[in-house]
Amino acid sequence: MQSFKKYFSDKNYLISFFGGLIFLTVSLVLQFFISGYVTRSGSGSVTDIILSNTRVYDVGGIFVWGSIILTVFCIFVVLNRLNYIPFMMKSIALFTLIRSVFVSLTHISPFPTHAIINSVFFNREAFAGIFTGNDLFFSGHTGLPFLLALMVWNLDKRLRYIFLGFSLLFAVVVLLGHLHYSIDVLAAFFITYTIFDICEFLFKKDWKLFQEKKL
Repeated sequence: MQSFKKYFSDKNYLISFFGGLIFLTVSLVLQFFISGYVTRSGSGSVTDIILSNTRVYDVGGIFVWGSIILTVFCIFVVLNRLNYIPFMMKSIALFTLIRSVFVSLTHISPFPTHAIINSVFFNREAFAGIFTGNDLFFSGHTGLPFLLALMVWNLDKRLRYIFLGFSLLFAVVVLLGHLHYSIDVLAAFFITYTIFDICEFLFKKDWKLFQEKKL
């Protein structure tokens, strides 16, 4: 309660909070339209040294519900650490924006054999950019939890390993399900590390706030 009072009575925090919220919303809307564009413009698939030599596994449940568990866990974390919110929202927004640009440049179709995300609710068009579609390069499921791990790397060892665990889990899952090409997964770690560096540079005040000790 003390934390809520401290931050939500701070004008600078509120400006940063709502700025991050707007930025995140815009990036998600853009991702939705980019995903639709890439799905319509998809070309042929290509061979892959890993996918071409492994059978496809039904990983749809882990892929979808793992994402939901990660989201709920993140909400729990930020409710206990309100100082995380502005930097986290802006970083995720920039991650989504940069990934949308990469996706818009690559129109390769998914690997011919791949797991089917068979869920009445999550197959709806609004979720096309998250669970279905041709938005392949680079893997958001692998990169996003890695980005979160980088944020808390020197601040909370337990969170670092939890987020790293999610990232590695999703990396394995999308490969076993042939939902991403190998390059999508491997490149995600390198691109995400660069995005984190950019976020530290662009959002200096929010990063400083992020590193504040809990009340």
